[in-house]
Amino acid sequence: MELREKTVKTEEIFQGRIIKVRVDEVSLPDGSLSTREIVEHSGAVAIIALDDENNVWMVEQYRKAVEKELLEIPAGTLEEEEDPLECARRELAEETGFRAGKWEKVLSYYSAPGFCNEQLHIFIAEDLTSGETNLDADEFLRVKKVPLKEAYDLVLSGQIQDGKSIIAIQYACQNV
Repeated sequence: MELREKTVKTEEIFQGRIIKVRVDEVSLPDGSLSTREIVEHSGAVAIIALDDENNVWMVEQYRKAVEKELLEIPAGTLEEEEDPLECARRELAEETGFRAGKWEKVLSYYSAPGFCNEQLHIFIAEDLTSGETNLDADEFLRVKKVPLKEAYDLVLSGQIQDGKSIIAIQYACQNV
């Protein structure tokens, strides 16, 4: 049996600065109809910035959706047609002030494919040099240096709860 769902009708519900929301009526593999609520997102990047002493440079920021501050790796949304590596370079510099001499793409994954098409691209940045941050007007954060082992312990203890950060830190602990 083919598992593909075929779109019968699409209704755009909302278009914002970062996301679009639509409702699709779909034909299921058995021929019955159902609806799917879909969040469209242009994608994002996340950077595990490691210095020469194996510290991870992270950011603390308030996340309104969960009503609390989270400790995360630097990240940002792709602009239309933007190359993920160029976005990663831009976001690392904007949020932390760092530039990296060495970049490696780790992986790409879908954050929540049950309802969202956002794809995240994770990079490791090394050979860091410091510079000035350039935050967006509505962006407020604190830059924090965390030893990689401590970051991993924060993942295991549930103190780091952000998915992209969990994935990247676990990858770095296994591969760096």
